[in-house]
Amino acid sequence: MTWTRICSISEIPEDDGLRVDLQNQPPLAVWCVGEAVFVTDDTCTHGKASLTDGGILDGFQIECGLHLGAFDIRDGSVTSAPCTVPLGVYPVRLQGDDVLAELPDT
Repeated sequence: MTWTRICSISEIPEDDGLRVDLQNQPPLAVWCVGEAVFVTDDTCTHGKASLTDGGILDGFQIECGLHLGAFDIRDGSVTSAPCTVPLGVYPVRLQGDDVLAELPDT
């Protein structure tokens, strides 16, 4: 696992998500809820839809815009069917204005 710069904290819309495409990684979503920042996979595990494109963030829950399944962005747990497989989540740390996530080595 390697700490990787994902984006600047100022790029993340408050109480919303930002899709980030990095080389050799699946699409990621960076979420800002109040002062807390989270990094998850951006692709719903049920319908393969982007969670940042059409998804609805309500507190710590992201609801997929395709089939309305939902996940907790803090731990990836499924909070609503039809999803059954948890969402990938990654440890986050802030370094100045940069958001870093610990991502698997590819």
